[in-house]
Amino acid sequence: MKQKLPELKAHYKLWLSLKNGEGILGDGKWLLLRTIEEVGSISKAAVKLEISYRKAWGDLKKVEDLLGIPVIERHRGGQAGGSSVLTDQGIHLIKAYAKFHNDFDSSFKKSFEKFIKEISSI
Repeated sequence: MKQKLPELKAHYKLWLSLKNGEGILGDGKWLLLRTIEEVGSISKAAVKLEISYRKAWGDLKKVEDLLGIPVIERHRGGQAGGSSVLTDQGIHLIKAYAKFHNDFDSSFKKSFEKFIKEISSI
């Protein structure tokens, strides 16, 4: 007698790294960049994402250092406070990563559907 399989769901985590495995950009850093673009400040983005300013700063520095491109343009605060905006390269990076992620999502979903069909005959 054939047993009915439980409803399955697949998960994955996607990120870019150097050949040595050092992470450069994944969903967390991508979300940080998008949030900075939205709120106009590293500190406000850190608060919104519930991460420390130090972590946000370190993540941004790592992206810039490892990719060799500036992604954030910082303006020091005064009475009105500081601000941060994405550079043209930063905007291009988050758009390209979003497209890459969407393309990967689509391929992943199709592969998972094939897998489910394959195992449903067990």
